[in-house]
Amino acid sequence: MKDIYAELGVAKDASQADIKKAYRRKARELHPDTGGGDEEAFKRLGAAYEVLSDPQKRALYDQGIDPRSQGGAGHASGFGFEDIFESFFGGAQRSGPVSRRQRGSDTLVHLDITLAEATFGAPREVTIDRADTCDTCEGSCCSPGTEPRTCDNCGGAGVIQRVARSLLGQVMSTTPCPSCSGFGTIIESPCSECAGQGRTRARHSLDVDVPAGVETGTRIRLPGSGDAGTGGGPRGDLYVEVRQKAHESFERRGDDIHCTVQIPMTAAALGTVVTIDTLDGEREVDVRPGTQSGQTVKLKNLGVGHLQRSGRGDLYVHMDVETPTSLTEEQEDMIRALAGARGEDLREARLAPVNAGLLARLKDAFVGR
Repeated sequence: MKDIYAELGVAKDASQADIKKAYRRKARELHPDTGGGDEEAFKRLGAAYEVLSDPQKRALYDQGIDPRSQGGAGHASGFGFEDIFESFFGGAQRSGPVSRRQRGSDTLVHLDITLAEATFGAPREVTIDRADTCDTCEGSCCSPGTEPRTCDNCGGAGVIQRVARSLLGQVMSTTPCPSCSGFGTIIESPCSECAGQGRTRARHSLDVDVPAGVETGTRIRLPGSGDAGTGGGPRGDLYVEVRQKAHESFERRGDDIHCTVQIPMTAAALGTVVTIDTLDGEREVDVRPGTQSGQTVKLKNLGVGHLQRSGRGDLYVHMDVETPTSLTEEQEDMIRALAGARGEDLREARLAPVNAGLLARLKDAFVGR
């Protein structure tokens, strides 16, 4: 905090009587009716007095502690700065009546899309219940052939002035008119169709273009497609929040797509070419001889389209080598013969270096995350 003693113009050892007297004097100087009204200066003055008029808050301030952060000290005499400021300036000030014509609220709907729609983009349709300008009164809120009348209580100003008592004596405050709720006019014959709101509700179907690259949580804004405002006010906006549904075979990671292909042990050992169904149709995948489980083949530009820019992510095909679990006696003999030809001991195992084997395959599996 700044030097609040200087704000009031008193010494640090000033008595409570001196502080109160200094506050009264400076508050009168800043009173709007004196021509020297300064709202910011009055705020600072009130904040300073709120602290120095309370012995507990003053003691905290003298110790270098901001008393406003303590939350336990109360206002002096039950009359705080906010009360004083409001009595002077009447809270939020208005120069005229409130308009019945207000902008409508924004509307949020959810749209479930497929991975293919997120990849390529797609036109979709959403159904919403929203407020529309009343056709009967055209937003005027009045029954056809009638119109609002000027409020007798405030004369159309929407506010009334009242005299209130404060530490400085009698001051004038401005408050919304209770008769017309601050509108300045009264609707004596409200529209029966919309109950005087100027709008009704109806269900609509709207077209929305889902761009490529959207993901769960992405919001598409449709300006002017939300609720109609009260009193014939303009519409708010419509936000369509996308939720991407899970795919049976593909997993999305950013703009890349991952899938797993199961291949026989013999195909992994000898190498082959397999055909898989991608979002772009059938594509061939080259399985090199000696392929191990966890190894990955990258198919470029077969992933999700980038949002608001050209290009696409990639498709990563992870290999899962299937080891047979049920062999005939003849098949077992053939595998034993193969092991013998390769000089392999079926009971032998050795630790692989950290840059090979399983750890290397795990690293490959996370490429493109």
